[in-house]
Amino acid sequence: MTPRTLTCLVTEVEDLNPDVFRVQLEGRAEAVAHDPGQYLELRLAEDTWVPFSIANAHAGDGTIELHIQHWPERDNSARLRELMQVAERLTVRLPGGDCVLDPDSTRPLLLVAAGTGFSQMKAIIEAALHADPAREIDLWWAARERRDLYLERLPREWAAGHSGVRFHAVTEVAPEEPIEGERVQGHRGRIDQALATGLEDVAGHDVYVSGSPGMVYACVDVLASLGLEASRVFSDVFAYAPRDPIVPTAGSLVRKGRS
Repeated sequence: MTPRTLTCLVTEVEDLNPDVFRVQLEGRAEAVAHDPGQYLELRLAEDTWVPFSIANAHAGDGTIELHIQHWPERDNSARLRELMQVAERLTVRLPGGDCVLDPDSTRPLLLVAAGTGFSQMKAIIEAALHADPAREIDLWWAARERRDLYLERLPREWAAGHSGVRFHAVTEVAPEEPIEGERVQGHRGRIDQALATGLEDVAGHDVYVSGSPGMVYACVDVLASLGLEASRVFSDVFAYAPRDPIVPTAGSLVRKGRS
């Protein structure tokens, strides 16, 4: 799709936890069309555009959902929070990004996200389940502590309502209450370590990863040792922070392990 610049109405701003808030925008349905997994850029000033994953699959109703991390010490974040509280309309540019759900694939999905990277995975899951409610989907969502899983109820609902969906919550800090439930499992530690101990074989999966470059490539390296296919892994990081090769070969993994 060709990117478009348009003005959207701000219909709701909601705090999801003390650090993350959700913004609902509304625009012309055809103008806000996007593929699941794409992002938009929001204009803060004349020459300042900030990217955010679109957190909902396109439903033809003109709505856009964003999950925004608030960092009080960062100028852009403070400006954005202030803008959301007073603005009735926002200027956005969309869609952007090639990390999108493959509409022709029926392979099992392995989705790995850190923090608000969940927003991208939310759109992908919504679209995948709409197309095939029985799709095999494993969602791994990493955060420092449980309260940072700001919409934990949602993947729990997916897992409870769809026999093919499994939710893995990964926290660095041990939660006060165990994370468990129907097709729900809690893990402790870093996300790459959790993947290494919790998975055996990812060959045959479509893999989507959302987070910082360091987190994404650490996960890719682990998954490469578990059969990850280079042509079936997707992340926005590959576009703005590329490395060569994106997925290491078996030989390079062996050498890395010996160094």
